[in-house]
Amino acid sequence: MAHSEETVQVTVIPPDKAKIRKLWTVAGIMGIVTAVEFVIAFTMHHGPLKTSIFVGLTIVKAGYIVGEFMHLRYEVKVLFWSILIPMIFVVWMLVAFVYEGIAISGVRF
Repeated sequence: MAHSEETVQVTVIPPDKAKIRKLWTVAGIMGIVTAVEFVIAFTMHHGPLKTSIFVGLTIVKAGYIVGEFMHLRYEVKVLFWSILIPMIFVVWMLVAFVYEGIAISGVRF
């Protein structure tokens, strides 16, 4: 049996500074929104306004994640709106459920 020796060449690609800067920018924006959520969580009293702010900030973060990491921001506008319009109805549904829940929480069965 003959022994064959293979050499593997490894090419090292230098890091793309623009992509790294973009990732740090995204991490910074997400960190700022999260910091605002923490400030609101520990300074505001519990109520509908606090819940609404949290739902709004969660939607902002989700939209930003979808836009950046799933590259929806760079897609055709029709695709963007086909996702955004149903999201508006989901938010409306959440607001309606919270409102109805508050309305019937005082009712005893």
